[in-house]
Amino acid sequence: MFKTLLLTVDVNDLKGSERPAAVAKTMAERDDAELHIMNVVPDYGMSIVGSFFSADHNKAILQEAKVALETWAGERFADLQKVRLHVDQGTIYDLVLKEAENVSADAIIVGAHKSQLKDYLIGPNAARISRHAKQSVFVVR
Repeated sequence: MFKTLLLTVDVNDLKGSERPAAVAKTMAERDDAELHIMNVVPDYGMSIVGSFFSADHNKAILQEAKVALETWAGERFADLQKVRLHVDQGTIYDLVLKEAENVSADAIIVGAHKSQLKDYLIGPNAARISRHAKQSVFVVR
């Protein structure tokens, strides 16, 4: 049914990524699909904030995220042959949608946090991804 899946995870909340990871693994195994696992390190929001950090700081944060993702994914998906990892920095929902297009994902699997009032006002990443994706989106609680 699906040839390429994109799972989004937050390396700062890996416990919250367990259920979406289990769903993605089941889907990948069932369909013998390629599984792309993505973590996005949020940007600083305003460029003036980012100017207070060195370029080395950015590289270090991205490297830490990459190592964390490799370790976590290695423990959960070692038995899958077609797993690709992606780490990027920027606006989460925007980069997830772009990566889904880049890898020709048939489906995106995202986790959903417990709703809060602010989520209804500004919209969480899962909601934005669901609204704007061209692919099927599975939101896992």
